[in-house]
Amino acid sequence: MATTYEIVLTAAARRNLKSLPRTILKRVDAKLLGLGLNPRPPDAKKLRDRDGLMRVRVGDYRILYRVEDERLVVLVVRIGHRREVYR
Repeated sequence: MATTYEIVLTAAARRNLKSLPRTILKRVDAKLLGLGLNPRPPDAKKLRDRDGLMRVRVGDYRILYRVEDERLVVLVVRIGHRREVYR
C-alpha cells in the first residue's frame, strides 16, 4: 500500500481556503488530496530562500507547503492568488 501523508493546514491557510471562489476551491481541494498521495508531484517547485517551502500551481492560485517526511505530514502554509501569496 502506498504511504499517504496527512494534510495539515495552518490557521492562515484555513482562512485563505475559506476566502477562495467556489470554482477554485474545488480545484485546490483536489490538488491538496493529491499532495497527500504524492507530496512532490512533477509540477511542484522548491522556493528559493524560503526554508524548504514548495509550491504547486492551481491556475492563477498557488499552494505553499512544507513536507515533513519524518511525520508523514504535508503542512500547508498559504493558499492564494499568485500576485499575493508570496508577500
